[in-house]
Amino acid sequence: MKLGLFGINMGALGQEPQRAVEVAKAAESAGWESVWTGEHFALPDPAIPGSPVSPDTPILEPFVALAHIAAQTTTLRLGTGVTVLPLYQPLALAKQVASLDRVSGGRVLFGVGAGYFEPEFAAFGIALDSRASRVDEMLEALPALWSDQATSIEFQGRTIPGLRAEPRPIRSSGPPLHIGGHGAAATRRAVTHGAGWYGWSMSPDKAAAAIARLQEAQTKYQRPNGLGTLEISITPPHRMPLDAELIARYAELGVTRLILLAPGESHEHQDELLAFVTAAPPTLLG
Repeated sequence: MKLGLFGINMGALGQEPQRAVEVAKAAESAGWESVWTGEHFALPDPAIPGSPVSPDTPILEPFVALAHIAAQTTTLRLGTGVTVLPLYQPLALAKQVASLDRVSGGRVLFGVGAGYFEPEFAAFGIALDSRASRVDEMLEALPALWSDQATSIEFQGRTIPGLRAEPRPIRSSGPPLHIGGHGAAATRRAVTHGAGWYGWSMSPDKAAAAIARLQEAQTKYQRPNGLGTLEISITPPHRMPLDAELIARYAELGVTRLILLAPGESHEHQDELLAFVTAAPPTLLG
């Protein structure tokens, strides 16, 4: 089982980025595989139903935060959890991801999703009901832009010809894509485009049901040979107690990676967070 830490760019770690570096370095030393960012550009104030976090929560731009961490770590993988694809333009995003992959030496785990929060889409002038087509087009455009030849891409009714974006990511196919989301479309995309699938706030029972849906989807949709075995990443519910028995339950289901939230309020208290990061691998993995 691989362990990832979620929220390396959020809250106190977003307000004081050097604290995030301290946590990331401690995680690397303790045996964590990865750290993961959250992503929200702005939130309604006052908060409305469905708001993911309080509007006063500091959230650093994910690629900037991960580049800062990359410069001061050596083996720690750097995950986006998740990049909301419909809010981006493919040329700029391809450049951001490739640049981070280069400066980190190929350590990016590129988590992507369709998004759900209508006020954020409205702020960008993007219709929420366009997100499915935008995601599907982005999943085709990004690998094309990372290829070693000039290419044309299709995006929102336009053909953009003769493009080449250098430098490319370390891997010829780009960083591993981890498709986030619980719906049928995310399941399909994970099978057809993903190195992995990422489920949020899932108990072992919910994870088992999601994995069954993914297995069924692999009988319906063709999976390219180059993608290999689909990795399964899960973030357990925030208040679920973490112990070795729970980790073993996820492992028995075939979960590859647990991306953990720090327990309680320790995410906001540096000493408590560092203690959790240091103790978690030996406590949870044995």
